[in-house]
Amino acid sequence: MSINKEGKFILLCCLVYFTSYITRINYGATLVEMVDFMNIKSSTASIAVTCSFISYGLGQLIAGFLGDKMNPKSMVSLGLIISSSVNILVALTNNIYFIIIIWTINGFAQALLWPPLVKLMTNKLPMEYYKRGCALVTISASVATVFIYMFVPMCISLYNFKLVFILSALLGFITFTIWALKVKNTPNKPEEIIETQIKNNLPISKIIVSTGLIPIMFAIVLQGLLRDGITTWMPTFINDTFKLPSTSSILTTTILPIFSIICVALTRYINKKISNDILLSSYIWIIALVSCIILVTNLNSIVLSIVSMSFLTACMHGINLLLIGNLPAKFVKYGKVSTISGILNSCTYIGSALSAYGIAVINDNFGWTITIILWIVIIVLGGLSCAISIKKYKQLEE
Repeated sequence: MSINKEGKFILLCCLVYFTSYITRINYGATLVEMVDFMNIKSSTASIAVTCSFISYGLGQLIAGFLGDKMNPKSMVSLGLIISSSVNILVALTNNIYFIIIIWTINGFAQALLWPPLVKLMTNKLPMEYYKRGCALVTISASVATVFIYMFVPMCISLYNFKLVFILSALLGFITFTIWALKVKNTPNKPEEIIETQIKNNLPISKIIVSTGLIPIMFAIVLQGLLRDGITTWMPTFINDTFKLPSTSSILTTTILPIFSIICVALTRYINKKISNDILLSSYIWIIALVSCIILVTNLNSIVLSIVSMSFLTACMHGINLLLIGNLPAKFVKYGKVSTISGILNSCTYIGSALSAYGIAVINDNFGWTITIILWIVIIVLGGLSCAISIKKYKQLEE
């Protein structure tokens, strides 16, 4: 069966986002082994993740603004080249402080990918295809996560964690080549989108306030904290709590994205029935709360712990699809799709930055039980933030 131009463009975006995840989350996936191999503390190794999340979050703001002003295709190409080069450099050094510096650069390079992709998809795809594309691109990130957490133990067994970064860089350069060759053959921009984009020229601050985005931004910070915090530290949790070797602990993390893929698909289906993205996000926060309560009351069971963490992470991916994927498209009429996308995604990685170092510190000082109780508090705050913004969403649909 042939694929139309819209479908081919969506697949191309999926490849780029798949690669971006491989060249970004590979550090977190190798963290347990890296700590042992380099004989350093977990908190020291996690500084690179924290700095990367910070540079990614700040970079989202810059990339979002530039995405509405510059050629988004060139921005994606630049991001792929820099990120691939950084991965090569990580494999060539044993100096954790140098790794911290270059992985911070990787965070900024990664920021050059998402807002331009959103800009391109909203410009080139009708809304039906856009929402489908967002779901598939989100799923590609989860597929990448499954791949990396299966791939890392194999690389460690064959050589060491450095092989992960070498092969990730190779994939990055291949993806850049495919992107450069194929992105020219993309669908034309729908005329109705061009017309709506020039109707409004409000300052971004007024848009954020008038559309009630501030509580949503706070909720996005919290979902980023949980999503990336659990993904990064689940191998350590399994290793600390159940004394499994590092390769086995890393391998158990492959269940997280499997649940996330299912949740994204279900969220996409339910979203057809409940079109209010904020309302549906509120419901998902409730499911996340139940999952976290089950987790904290069953910390002695490896099966229930892994399943509960998987449900919790999956819920965060569902919320991410709604608030980071779908929501920016509502701002086409303001001509600020890339800017809003960058702002919202930067909020995700403020949470991610807090989780990378914060979870390590809280766990080192208070243990996993207190850490997970804190997650419950975070979930409640996230749900309340969405609940108070439900009515404002209707304004975006007018």
